Amino acid sequence: MHNWMMRISLAVTLALAVTAPLSGARADAADPAAPAVRGFYATLLDCMKNAKALGAQGRYDKLKPAVEQAFELRTMIKYAVGPTWDTASADDQKALTRSFARMTIAQYAGNFDGYDGEKFTVEPQADIRGTDHYVKTELVVKDQTVAFIYRMRQFGSDWKIIDILLDGSISQLSVYRSDFSATLKSGGAAALVKKIDALADKALKG
Repeated sequence: MHNWMMRISLAVTLALAVTAPLSGARADAADPAAPAVRGFYATLLDCMKNAKALGAQGRYDKLKPAVEQAFELRTMIKYAVGPTWDTASADDQKALTRSFARMTIAQYAGNFDGYDGEKFTVEPQADIRGTDHYVKTELVVKDQTVAFIYRMRQFGSDWKIIDILLDGSISQLSVYRSDFSATLKSGGAAALVKKIDALADKALKG
């Protein structure tokens, strides 16, 4: 089993809240948010195919610009931290965002560490709820298919990922918020930065 499959299983175990079924309007034409997901997947798949030659750090370096382009990382860590974010200092917010970005890149580099014929599919249409578009995708493996839904929001002219529904229903940010809450309560932003950095280090070491 690849590391990414174990990570999905862990996310399912940790999740405390499951999002409601998508019930918004559905775009009939190709959705403008879908290309951002396809572009990220193209880089991720290339890293998987060249995983051994690149090594963990090489995959990290290759994925870094793709993750920064596809994900709105400051918005994601803000949601993961919760109400405490608004009372954090500007320096703490910057440190949390920087560490969260590094962790996100490192986890993709560490978890998607090989290739065995996998392929990604992205539906051209999206479900729309308010200003957010939900792009449905699948990771197709030899013996199973794993669903990922990307919650997308427009920032300027770009569509960015602000959450991922793991296995099609479990909010990744809900998992993070649950996991981060005790650390924030006991040690504040500095302790959470340390925790996130440790998660990044662990991912890169495999």
